[in-house]
Parts: sequence; structure tokens; C-alpha cells
Amino acid sequence: MVPSSISLLLLFILIALIASTSANTCTNQTLTDASNNNKVYANCMDLPQLNAFLHWTHNTSNSSVSVAFVATPPRPGGWVSWAVNPTGTGMVGAQSFVAYKGDNGVVTVFPLNIQSYSKMSQNLTIDTWNLRGEEDEGVIKIFVNIKVVENAVSLNQVWQVGPSVTAGRIDPHAFAPENLNSKGPLSLVGTQSISHGVDSRTKRKNVHGILNAVSWGFLFPLGVAIARYLRIFPCADPTWFYLHVGCQMSAYVIGVVGWVTGLKLGSESEGIVYTAHRNIGIALFCLCTIQMFALLVRPNKDHKYRVFWNIYHHSFGYTIIFLGIINVFKGFDILNTTEKWKSSYIVAISALAITALILEVITWIVVLRRKSNTK
Repeated sequence: MVPSSISLLLLFILIALIASTSANTCTNQTLTDASNNNKVYANCMDLPQLNAFLHWTHNTSNSSVSVAFVATPPRPGGWVSWAVNPTGTGMVGAQSFVAYKGDNGVVTVFPLNIQSYSKMSQNLTIDTWNLRGEEDEGVIKIFVNIKVVENAVSLNQVWQVGPSVTAGRIDPHAFAPENLNSKGPLSLVGTQSISHGVDSRTKRKNVHGILNAVSWGFLFPLGVAIARYLRIFPCADPTWFYLHVGCQMSAYVIGVVGWVTGLKLGSESEGIVYTAHRNIGIALFCLCTIQMFALLVRPNKDHKYRVFWNIYHHSFGYTIIFLGIINVFKGFDILNTTEKWKSSYIVAISALAITALILEVITWIVVLRRKSNTK
């Protein structure tokens, strides 16, 4: 019997991946509006990119919005910004508020009118007041009141973080997907959630994630567990073999569909590359394709080359499990999915790991008994 086990591998991966603290949310923050008798802001939302948060109150009496923006620069000495765009949905035309902590420990906040990518000024096209900033343990907060049109129902907002400030001038931000997608509508009527419907591209991303989580992330480990723990029971032979093959072939077909979906998404995302996720996905496809040929070249149990086939088959199998689970969690991070989906997968794979651990103990007990009976 090979001493390595599927249970130990799964538990090792889970320990490495689940050692993280729960994410912060806007509801855990208590910010008050100094322009409104220090009352708590009426609304807050977790912005879907850059780990940022927004608190706001729509004051219909004077057609204004009180805003508190909370974000952490990517590095100490970096900057954060929040903006509204009266003419578009992106950076060009944005009326921004930029903040950074200087070497003297004081937070500097200034307005920035982004007329184009090369033309900017501090003369905004909107009326603002009470602009100020704060810093607390690396987190920067921007407070501002902005004038909006009467009976306004929504605003186009843009937010960003940057790595550094040189001689009072902000240095360019990164162009990662989360930086490019840090924009969206802000509803001034009632409360607002992060999602405002799912577009077709997001649906394809979700399909890609589900297919790969089911195939590489669950069915392949399940198939390995079936082979390892059922074959020791004579009554399960040859049922375990057909279950194992069926499970692995199903996982392969589903995984290939998910892999092709990922390639299609990549070809539609020019300039956006998730290098590690992509490379692991390619490696998984290659390893699994080779593994499928194991069935065609499988020698008889008493063949002299069977030991080499076992080494190849087992090493490829455990490598696929390791890479598959790693890549599923990388996919969760890319999708920026809600915690319940990641938690659901953790529960599923944990249940499989615990079951495998119990079966591992039973396997060794059965094997040791058989050895003692043959003496």
C-alpha cells in the first residue's frame, strides 16, 4: 500500500488555504457625518473592488450627498481616491477627491478634475464642501459633501488606490482587473446592494467557475478516494473500479468544458491576464489528459511494469488534486464571489477530507489484520 493518502493531502491543502480572517464589511464600521449633527450615515456598501467601502447620506433638503470613502493604499505612502462622474462612467470626466498621508503624518486631500488622461486640474465642475481626510492604522478615509441635481436618483462613481506619491504628485495606479473595474452606479434612492444584475460575461465566468470547482476541485478527489478506500474490500471488486473510472471520466469531460470556457473568456479579455490561474489550468488539462490514457496502457496486476504504472498513475492523480483545489480558490478570488460560495466549497471538500481520513484509518486496520492472519 502506498503510504501517502488522499486524506492527508486534502487536509494539508485546506490548512494552507483556510488560514485567513473574515473580511471586513461596511456594517462593521461606525462613521458619523459631521455636517449632519454627527449622525451615522444613512447607507453604506462594500464596494466590489479594491477592498473599499462607501458611506453616504442623501440630503434632499439641499440636494446634496454626504460621503465617507474608506480604503487602504496598496503600500504605505500610497493614495486613495473617490469620484463622481457627471458625464460618463469611467475615469475621463471624473470629479475626484484624492488623499494620502504625508511624511509628516498629516493626511492631505485635494480635488482633481480628470478632463482627459493627460489633462487634469483642481478646478471641479461640481460644488463641494467639508472636504477632509483621516488615517487610522493605514486606512484612509475621505469625507466630503457634494451638490447634486434636484431629485437625483443615482450617481456614477469611480474609486481607485495607488502605490505612492512623489513630491506631492500621485504616481500611476496599477492596471490590474480590480483597478480597471473600480466603478459603478450609486443609488440615492433607498438602500443599495453591490450587485445590479448579472451580465452575460459574468454569467459565463460563473459557469466556468462552477464547472471547474465540480470537476478539478471535487470529482477528481472523490474518484481517487473511491479507488483508494473501496478496493481493499473484496465485495467491492470490480464495482470500485467502474465507479473510479466513471467518476474520473466525468470529471475530465466537465473539466475540459470549463477549461475551454476559460480560454474563451481569456480571449475576450485583452490586457487582463490571471497568469497563475491560467498556467495552473493549462497544467491541469495536460496532466488529466495524460492520466486518461492510463486506462489504455494499464498492465495486468502481475505484470513486471505494473509498479511503474502505479507510480505514474498515483503521482499524477495526487498532483491533479493539489493543483485543482489550489486553482479553485484562485478562481474564487478572481470572481470576487460572495463568501457563501467559497464557504460551501470549503464545507464540501472538508467533508470529503474528513471521510477520507476515517476511511484511511479503517484501511490500515483492515490491512494490518490481513497481515496478522497470514502469519
